[in-house]
Amino acid sequence: MIKDIATPARTREILDKYGFSFKKSLGQNFLIDTNILRRIVDFAGLSDTTGVIEIGPGIGALTEQLARRAKKVVAFEIDQRLLPILADTLSSYPNVCIIHQDVLKADIRSVIDKEFKDVSDIMVVANLPYYVTTPIIMKLLTDALPIRGIVVMLQKEVADRISARPGTKDYGSLSIAVQYYTEAETVMNVPRTVFMPQPNVDSAVIRLVKRDKPAVEVNNESFFFQVVRASFGQRRKTILNNLISHLPNGKQLKESVEGTLTDLGIDPRRRGETLTIEEFAALSNSLAKVFCEKA
Repeated sequence: MIKDIATPARTREILDKYGFSFKKSLGQNFLIDTNILRRIVDFAGLSDTTGVIEIGPGIGALTEQLARRAKKVVAFEIDQRLLPILADTLSSYPNVCIIHQDVLKADIRSVIDKEFKDVSDIMVVANLPYYVTTPIIMKLLTDALPIRGIVVMLQKEVADRISARPGTKDYGSLSIAVQYYTEAETVMNVPRTVFMPQPNVDSAVIRLVKRDKPAVEVNNESFFFQVVRASFGQRRKTILNNLISHLPNGKQLKESVEGTLTDLGIDPRRRGETLTIEEFAALSNSLAKVFCEKA
């Protein structure tokens, strides 16, 4: 019987064997609770026809749990010092492939084409390094990859922002960006005590199920996201003030912006966090006629 990697004793034994020291700059916090890892895998709904992309496998604690349930696991690891450790800890799993690359610079689609020829389902499952969580999630979504969804552990505060609903303090441009592409829900909270070393924050696991098509129909996607970002430019400001302050030529077009809001039944004195994604879609579609034609 292979001993699980994710126990305090086994993790310490592996780290001591290789003289490994944690790099704060890479956000390295290794999970030392097998039950939590198994639950993460459960949330991903894997089968023997699933291919899994993992990011930041560390010493392989989550990787081995994935390898036991999926057809194949491809893991991106940026830290060269971990490659010999992973070769050792995962030597019993021929269905694991480690790629030494920064996932933010990787051509993930070509990796999928090469490594997942005989899988019928692809999931991303990872314990993400906290300092690059948002860029990684947005890359996975905007690259339009053929994935079913994403199950990741991240900082609880970021998970709260991703799954937030309108009218709450956590709701913002990140909530809308992720919910535009996926159905998002926080499925588990994770205490800091189950990591080595312990991080300064609590964590959560979030599940993002990719939508067949975006949540709303927009005529100009990049302008839609520009309007959303502008609307949250300064949270205490009204939607009108944020839009004219943060959209190009906004001040000159103040009357048109105010008129557009009123025509749509959106009170210009409302704040960005009170608008639904549907209201943002209608707003960006109308404002595009004002801003993109004037550009």
